[in-house]
This record gives sequence, C-alpha cells and structure tokens, in this order.
Amino acid sequence: MTKGRIVQCSLDRHASAILDILNEAILNSTALYDYVPRAPESMGPWFAAREQGNFPVIGVEDEDGALLAFGSLGTFRAWPAYKYTVEHAVYVHKDHRGRGLGHEVMLALIAAARQRGVHAMVGGIDAANSGSIALHERLGFRHVGTLPQVGFKFGRWLDLSFYQLLLDGPPNPVDG
Repeated sequence: MTKGRIVQCSLDRHASAILDILNEAILNSTALYDYVPRAPESMGPWFAAREQGNFPVIGVEDEDGALLAFGSLGTFRAWPAYKYTVEHAVYVHKDHRGRGLGHEVMLALIAAARQRGVHAMVGGIDAANSGSIALHERLGFRHVGTLPQVGFKFGRWLDLSFYQLLLDGPPNPVDG
C-alpha cells in the first residue's frame, strides 16, 4: 500500500495533473462516461464550480509533490431539497492503482462531508468496475440501485450503479 500526503488541490498546482488523470480515464475506461478528453481551459471552470459550492478537491501527493490520486465532492442534484446530499468522484493515476490511494482519498472525502454536515454521499459507478465497488463496500457504502444500459461507450451498453453512505449530519436540518 502506497502512502502519500493528503493535500487540498488547487488550480495552479494541480490542474494539469488532474486533467491528465481524467483524460486517461476518459480514453481508456468507463470510469467517466465522456468520449472526448477535456481541454486545459476546462479546469478553471471545474475548480470554480467546486469553490462556489464549497466542495473540496482532495489529493494524494508523493514525497516529490506529484499528484497520485484525487477526489472531489459536488452537487448531487440542483434542487434545494438535495442540499444535504453530495455526489463524489475519485480517480487514481493509472500507474498507482491498486495501492490504497483511492481508499485514502475516500476517507478524506468522507471526513470533509461529515465536517460540512452532509447527510448522504452518493457515488455513480460503472457496474463493471469491481474495484471501485469493492472499495465503496469496504467503506460502508450500500448499493441502492442500478440503471441498466444508460451509457454507451466502447461499442457496448453500460449500467450505472449507485452506492450511498448515510452520515449523521446535519444535526438540525431545515427546509429552504
């Protein structure tokens, strides 16, 4: 298991590494249901959206400061009643998968969600991604549903499974 240093990612320091990780996943996996690699100029708005929503981008760096993995929280759905629910995403650099880095990032994201008074974390995972599913189950996430054949990539239909972790927060939820 690789151990790294947990960091708060920033546009200036980490955008290029995050873009590389995302684009590799777009081109070579079903971790993202995108077809086209993202352009460098997409990272400014990507970080701005997380900052506006007060959502962290958490990474793991090695001793030399190279980003090995990252994850973020984000809006689950745009309506106000979902304000205590977040969707999360975690990505690990292709050369560092299977070393426990996703677990480290997930623990940091869960802690950040608790700190923000989140009640539910939701992850949408390609149903064939057994590694991500196993990671989520080890962390207490429950399978809450699968949408069959909602994506199409690499010449085949993809099923999207949802995993949820219920947290204690907020102590006094309110409408509005």
